[in-house]
This record gives sequence, structure tokens and C-alpha cells, in this order.
Amino acid sequence: MPATYADHRAQLKAILLGWGMPEENAETTAEILAWSDLHGVDSHGISMLPAYDGLRGNGRARMDAQPRILRETAVSALVDGGGGLGHVPAKFAMAAAIRKAKAAGMAIAVVKHSAHFGAAGYYTLMAAERGLIGMACTSASGIQVAPTFGKQARLGTDPWSFAAPSADGVPFLLDMATTTVAAGRVRNKANEGLPAPDGWVLDRDGNPSNDPLVAREKGGFLTSLGGSPENSSYKGYGLAVMVNILASCLSGATLITDPMHTKKPVGQDIGHFFMAIDPDIFRETGDFQADVAVFMTSLRGTVPVDPARPVMVAGDPQWRCAERRMAEGIPVGAGLLKQVREIARAAAASWLLD
Repeated sequence: MPATYADHRAQLKAILLGWGMPEENAETTAEILAWSDLHGVDSHGISMLPAYDGLRGNGRARMDAQPRILRETAVSALVDGGGGLGHVPAKFAMAAAIRKAKAAGMAIAVVKHSAHFGAAGYYTLMAAERGLIGMACTSASGIQVAPTFGKQARLGTDPWSFAAPSADGVPFLLDMATTTVAAGRVRNKANEGLPAPDGWVLDRDGNPSNDPLVAREKGGFLTSLGGSPENSSYKGYGLAVMVNILASCLSGATLITDPMHTKKPVGQDIGHFFMAIDPDIFRETGDFQADVAVFMTSLRGTVPVDPARPVMVAGDPQWRCAERRMAEGIPVGAGLLKQVREIARAAAASWLLD
């Protein structure tokens, strides 16, 4: 039976505390991971624990890391993540961007010396909930995507997110990988022994495959958004390059094409980018949010092809999923649950998911 949201979040925190993470950091990290699972972003929640355990075990992520600002102006901040997981420095950086944008109208914060930060949408939603436009993107640790026409992995899933507040209280929230699907969704298929759907992965020779282990363990690749050159995969490729320029080139994080990527003493050294914009510097207070609400309502009112599948806008599936899972609990696949149980046992953490 699915665990309640409270138990799910408490289990995450218990494991993080067992790993030696300080209380405040464990609370923040568990909150962000549980938010992902609650909203149906299953690739970025509890399913990340085995990977994080590996980083911790081989010394590539410090559990006691604390973010700090290295350089700042009224509209910018460069944050050092301290070589830990990315959730705490990412929230710290977006909070700084929001604070500065409230004072100056817009602001950008970037992070280096970080690692995987969970779902990018969590951070842009922070801005939208404060009445601001939010943007975020991050470089990646895994090199598993070949450039269009290439036969060598050079990029990651390189996600980005955009959020905007709406007068109806339902923000627009776009959170997407620049690959056809997030790597975690492929990993989740492997965890449960299921095939990958058509178009998700290519083998080492660039041929379509349904083996979810192809891209991770057998020399193959994830597909860029678009799937193939004929279906405009160059667009996903271009977006991935944009993400790396903003997240790594701007922050000074190690480039994903650098042979020392993820191998430097500071840990993973992933880069993040966050931007917050106050619409009140352009419009009278509330006018922007009112227009967003009208626009979203118009799009939702589009006549659907299938009446059983109404037109939605980005964020709608997540809000519906969160409502359902808050009532019914958060499901975890049997294969993943077994891995998490072993991780909890090794961390001497209480088991709360049965």
C-alpha cells in the first residue's frame, strides 16, 4: 500500500540523517525529494537515493556541506555549494535571487561545486509563489547524450524550468529535460525490469532500442528532445548547450566536456542557474498575473481531440497528481523499495514505509 506523504518524507529524512546530514539540511533535502514524488516527478525523488548513496560512499558528495556566497551585487550572486548534494545550495541560491529581485526587479544566482538538485520545478515554483517569474536550469553529472549526428556521448539530460504566477492561484510550471525523457524515468524502468518505450534510447551504433540499460551500461545514448534528426533532435541538442552555458560557463562549474568532469576534489562540481523577475517593474501590480490566468484559461478551453483527455497547460498534471497522492499515498515500485530498505538498514535509519 502506498505510504502517506508524511511517512514518505520522514523516511527520506531519516536516511539522510543516518548518512550524517545536519538536521536543517536533511529537512530541506527531504522536502524537495518528497515534493518531486508527490507531484509525480518520480525520477527525481526517492528513486535518487541509490545514486546519492553511491556519491556519499565514494566521497563525491559531502553530507555536511554548507552553501556560501562567493561574490554578489544587488542583482547577482555566485554561490559555492561546498561539494554536497544540490538541494540545499539550489534552494539557498533561488532564495537569494528572489530576495534581490524583490528589491531590484530582477536577479540571477548561479551555483558551482554542487551536485544533483532534484526537480528544477521546485525552485521556479518558489519564485512563482512569491509573485515572480522563475527560471532555472542545471548541468548534469551523467554523460549520456550524443549531439545530433554524433556517435559519442557529450551531454547530459540538462533540464530547465520556467514558472509564472497566475491570478487564479494555479502557476504555470514547465519542468523538462532536454532529452526525450529524464534519465531517471529510464532508470525506473530498469529498476522494475520493464522495457523502455520506443524513442527513449539508442544503442552504441545509434539504433533504436527498448533496453533501459543501454544508455547507462552498454555504451548507448539517451535521445535528445525530438528523438532523431528527422524529428528535429537538434532543438533538444541546442537547448542542452544553452543550459550548460548558463549553468556551467556562467558559474565556473566544470564543463561536462572536460575530462575532469565530476572528478575534481570539490566533488561533482555541477553548475546551476536561477533567475527571478518581478513583473511589477513592467506592469501595474496584478496585471501580469491576470493576463497569465486569462491565457491559461483560454488554452485549457481548447476543444480536445478526445473529450476524455482535456487540454492542460504545464503544471496541471503535477497539481492533479499531488492532490491524488496526498489522499491516496505515494507509490514506490517493489524493486526500488527493496533498494531503499537496504539503504535505510545500512544507515541505521528507522523503516517507515510498510
